[in-house]
Amino acid sequence: MDDLQAEVLVVGAGPVGLTLAAELARHGVRARIIDKSAAPSPFCRAIGVTPRSLEVFEDMGIARTLIDAGVWLTGTRVAMSGGPARDVLHDFSDLPYSSLGVPQYATEAILAAHLATFGVAIERGTALASLDFTEGGIEVGLDTPGGPSTGRYRYVVGCDGAHSAVRKALGIGFEGDAFPMEFMLGDVHIDWDLPRGLAMRAMRLVENDAPDFLIAIPLPDHGRYRVSMLAPNAGSPATAEDGVEHGIQTDRPGATLDELQAVADRLLPEPATFSDMRWSSTFRISMRLAGRYRVGDAFIAGDAAHIHPPTGGQGMNTGIQDAYNLAWKLALVAGGKASAGLLDSYEAERRPVAVDVVARTTEQTVNFGRDRTPPNRLQDTQVLISYRDGPLSLSAGEGSVQAGDRVPDAHGLRRFGFGYPLRLFDLLRGPSFVLLVAVGEGDLEKAEAAAAEFEAAWPGLVRVVAVTAELSDAQPVGVEWVHDAEGNFKAAFGPATGVAWLIRPDKYVGYHAGSWSTDGVLDYLRNTIGLTR
Repeated sequence: MDDLQAEVLVVGAGPVGLTLAAELARHGVRARIIDKSAAPSPFCRAIGVTPRSLEVFEDMGIARTLIDAGVWLTGTRVAMSGGPARDVLHDFSDLPYSSLGVPQYATEAILAAHLATFGVAIERGTALASLDFTEGGIEVGLDTPGGPSTGRYRYVVGCDGAHSAVRKALGIGFEGDAFPMEFMLGDVHIDWDLPRGLAMRAMRLVENDAPDFLIAIPLPDHGRYRVSMLAPNAGSPATAEDGVEHGIQTDRPGATLDELQAVADRLLPEPATFSDMRWSSTFRISMRLAGRYRVGDAFIAGDAAHIHPPTGGQGMNTGIQDAYNLAWKLALVAGGKASAGLLDSYEAERRPVAVDVVARTTEQTVNFGRDRTPPNRLQDTQVLISYRDGPLSLSAGEGSVQAGDRVPDAHGLRRFGFGYPLRLFDLLRGPSFVLLVAVGEGDLEKAEAAAAEFEAAWPGLVRVVAVTAELSDAQPVGVEWVHDAEGNFKAAFGPATGVAWLIRPDKYVGYHAGSWSTDGVLDYLRNTIGLTR
């Protein structure tokens, strides 16, 4: 038996596991990451990156790289039952980012390169064989290219997909059901007049049955799309060994180009020629939710915890935000800076999000093409996700931004000595907590005193940002002092002064006070977050 090798073992090197390992490293915790596959998957499974996930990637420092690898998803051209097509366009100009299309293999490559900057490499061809809890940590057995090995870790996180070995080893239930039909996927070039960035959805309703449909999502290369549709004459597909019928069926033959073209010829209102197919596959869709996200010091995240239809592109993004939520909490506890009780908030905050996503995407899929109520335009952006009812949210004041809310951005902020405007996100970026203060009378001295107390208690862990309504050349010690020159902060957060918001490392509000005090913030950090001195 080896000695304790790393703080955390991350099982699975998809987008969720890579995000978790990179965020742990950014927060100062060493992780080991393994994946049973000998090489990254070439399949373009997930494509859409939500505006909220781009905010996460901005905080991580890789948003620009991801954007350069993608294509902005501008909307969808919809054609019903052979009738004229109409364009339904997105307008997310009030958000920091719009929706982006990036093939999952490109997202994984960018995340892996980012993780490598921390000196962490993926160990491929390595699978979890066993997991046991001991007094000295979690003992795992691994099947590696060099043969069986063992290791011991303080924490294990299963980011290993719908057929998660970690979830099975923990005995966590994964209740749900599967759609009875199979689907086809393909990566093809399409010759048509669809504007770049626009998706295509063509369908014909079928009474008492699933609609006949074709969906084409644009890929970054000119003229390339990932298409999906019902598989023809699939019959009753074989049941998966573990009963979880979800994902690409690598043991089944993929669709032929002629099969994909036949659906296009049947459903598209104008002729379109498919060619240069890079790959194709069949896949299944299930709707399942793990009974719990944690057993002892072992956790699950992403598809290991929740699977659902791909409607709205929520799957990968929900998993990435699972990892973003868990990483800072796990790092604080593993680093001895917070009590273990903080880890209970991971499931309490993230499982309700998955409950909603599974229910909503299933309902949308069942009623695909028969939608009666237009969805909220921000529904699939994930910026509306809130933890207001979560155990870490504490509000003591009125206002549009409350504890548990995602922090909105505000641009046009000016800081003395800077020749250019700033965004609020520029000031919040990084792994620390931030006390954000809308400055009122007497707040300059109070902010300085708070910054000094935070630094004495937890060096580098809590910063102070103060926003003033009036131009000021003040240079308080330990406080980032900015002027709301264009009124955008006031518009987003409200006109009141003397108000404070304590921003968590994942850029959600933890504590909100209409009349703040240093003691109130300290009490929250010690008693709710569980920070120790």
